[in-house]
Amino acid sequence: MPTRIEHFIGGKLTAGTSGRFGPVYDPATGEQSGAVALAGAAEVDAAVRSARAAFPEWALTPPLRRARLLNRFLRLLEENQSRLAATITAEHGKVYSDALGEVGRGLEVVEFATAAPQLLKGEVTENVGTRVDSHSLRQPLGVVAGITPFNFPAMVPLWMFPVALACGNCFILKVSEKVPSAALILAELLHEAGVPDGVFQVVHGDKEAVDAILHHPGIAAVSFVGSTPIAKYIYETAARNGKRCQALGGAKNHMVVMPDADLDQAVDALMGAAYGAAGERCMAISVAVPIGEQTADALVERLVPRVRALKIGPGSDREAEMGPLISGAHLAKVRGYIDRGVAEGAELAVDGRDFKMQGYEAGFFIGGSIFDRVTKDMTIWQEEIFGPVLSVARAKDYGEAAALIAAHPYANGTAIFTRDGDAAREFAHQVEVGMVGINVPIPVPMAFHSFGGWKSSLFGDHHMHGPEGVRFYTRLKTITTRWPTGIRQGADFVMPTMR
Repeated sequence: MPTRIEHFIGGKLTAGTSGRFGPVYDPATGEQSGAVALAGAAEVDAAVRSARAAFPEWALTPPLRRARLLNRFLRLLEENQSRLAATITAEHGKVYSDALGEVGRGLEVVEFATAAPQLLKGEVTENVGTRVDSHSLRQPLGVVAGITPFNFPAMVPLWMFPVALACGNCFILKVSEKVPSAALILAELLHEAGVPDGVFQVVHGDKEAVDAILHHPGIAAVSFVGSTPIAKYIYETAARNGKRCQALGGAKNHMVVMPDADLDQAVDALMGAAYGAAGERCMAISVAVPIGEQTADALVERLVPRVRALKIGPGSDREAEMGPLISGAHLAKVRGYIDRGVAEGAELAVDGRDFKMQGYEAGFFIGGSIFDRVTKDMTIWQEEIFGPVLSVARAKDYGEAAALIAAHPYANGTAIFTRDGDAAREFAHQVEVGMVGINVPIPVPMAFHSFGGWKSSLFGDHHMHGPEGVRFYTRLKTITTRWPTGIRQGADFVMPTMR
């Protein structure tokens, strides 16, 4: 029988009341492994009421004490990395080493958040006027929520709630209903660390739960990571309901390969960046842009045998380099993009559509694919495939490559591989993309910097985690003080000015 997966509300596992459940699959076998409760407005309201009850005391808890609780949570996370990684692999399908890396990147954000006493320090100016002082401080928003995607069941939630909790907010997490179990482990570890009941809660669900979050008057802010159409919907709906919102959308990340690049290094980088996690990453490199025909021919010649030799298997196989896709529906979607690329005239150098995993024929497996001579009028260049499909879009020179990237509506991440410092500097400063790698294929910032794209890859004013995360989860208050000594007698009826 599939495992029943419940919500975490008020410090304990809580059965759903909506009567609706969604299937959870093992992507390697295609078999249903769980049934997750899908929340409606009632469950979301119960979580909000619990969070609002916990908020006053949590907000008044000194940042140092909040930091100590997060330090305990950090130690528990370190002790449970293998357990979390195995759970991620079982529900998402990514290989175990990649799942372990995901948890590690999430840990870094918790480490950043443990600096809460330093992060929340305000500013003071003495004598803004005669015997008048001003100081600013950052205060929590209240109850905030996070809506996270299937591709990072632990890392993306960990980008959000540690910073939110460190700032004194209470947090409601709605993870993808395809990968619900890792969130419950995180809730369990926070509870074990001593975080008070109601401060962190998990509600599972689909669009009904999302809409309940977006329309609930008790939620002050929403963080989101997912596709661009949904990010736009989240942002616009949240804004109409008076909520602060950061909504990170899709991507089409290009990697420019200059003629002077170390091609072996570039190929290694592309293999990991395009085919790691079966391409189900918003920071995956999905378009290689070699400069000149000679560079392009040499790059494709090196890539083709490497892609054909990919070690594909269930995520639990420690030798596997790439696991299955998340679902049968997504598998069909990725195959459809490959069909479309062929129909539109791209050269399919490696075709992964017919790959079958022996012993796992019902699993959601697909092989790696490479398209050559892709142009910007093709669907496979215009849209995010979110699968193990690399497009090679040849450019005659650097200017054409830069124009190709500038023409795309997505601007999440990009990279350039070169030995030329001048070209690298020009690229980094001029490219209209939020995160740039110089000989680094996946330029995800460390936790003490902030993550986010430009253009249609981000809706809202704040990037995620790091200093931007602190600004998003707090609001600024400035206090101006004058004490009685020396106050003139009588009332002033004009706008106060500096004297």
